[in-house]
Amino acid sequence: MQTAHHTADTKRYAKCIEVSKRIRWDIERDVIRGREFDFSKKFLPDGLTLARQLDFLSADERRLVSQIQGRTYANMFGLVERFICAKILEVSRDYSFGDQTALEGLVRFTDEELKHQALFRRIEEMIAAGMLPGYRFMPQPNDVAGAVLGKSTWAVLALTCHIELFTLEHYRQSIERDSELSDLWKDVFLFHWKEESQHAIMDEMEWAREDARLTPAERDKAVDDPIELVAAVDGLLQMQSTADADYFHGVRKAPLTAPQARKLRDTMLAAYRWQYIVSGVKLDRFQQILGGLITEGQLQRIGAALAPIMQTVEP
Repeated sequence: MQTAHHTADTKRYAKCIEVSKRIRWDIERDVIRGREFDFSKKFLPDGLTLARQLDFLSADERRLVSQIQGRTYANMFGLVERFICAKILEVSRDYSFGDQTALEGLVRFTDEELKHQALFRRIEEMIAAGMLPGYRFMPQPNDVAGAVLGKSTWAVLALTCHIELFTLEHYRQSIERDSELSDLWKDVFLFHWKEESQHAIMDEMEWAREDARLTPAERDKAVDDPIELVAAVDGLLQMQSTADADYFHGVRKAPLTAPQARKLRDTMLAAYRWQYIVSGVKLDRFQQILGGLITEGQLQRIGAALAPIMQTVEP
């Protein structure tokens, strides 16, 4: 006999499937629709790029900063969806001879993440055609995926849930509301948001299911893995923010002064830390989920590890 909790999860999976079928979209037919990116407009809002802090740049130059960061934003999602797809495919095997509704939900999740990877590869091609050469995306998706997947399933699902939640927040609170963004850029993340909304629900259920399998000692050990993953993510952000600042400096008509160049690098890093770490950690929903799984002492341990990063970001 199914437990009440299992029945409730099955119903939630069924709802995710129903929504997934209803909103299903195609990259070319529904998102691109024969359009190009409008480079006379921003890609990412100022609240994500922190470009307003760069008061020594012109409005056109701050728009370029938003486009560079937007290019990296798309590439980052293509990167993280590589390991998310692999992990969700792995956990779906637990349902192979069990809850077929949950299995279908996770298979659809995986299929949509593969489509998202294809979308972001397409976006990179389109943006590259409209920007001057020299941009480099430094992280290697397969290397990053291999490193992330070497951590505990609990930690990978925690990171995945964190990513899905800040994705939704960025769209709802920033991208959707900004009338100064490229229309095609907004549509890319509108359609991405539609499917990620269901993924976040399934992430939460799978993270809780994995948590229920752990002993207190296993959970205490697993808590160290997200700390290590965040440190690794921050290392990637430091590398990419430097590359993006160097690209901007390289295509700008006049060189920046040394203090300006330093301010640009620092702002890029602060923006990336806000986008990929801090904005998600601060979300009430993430805090509630995490707080419901671990002890107060473990929560404080994570908070202490994150403090040096959190303190450097002023959105």
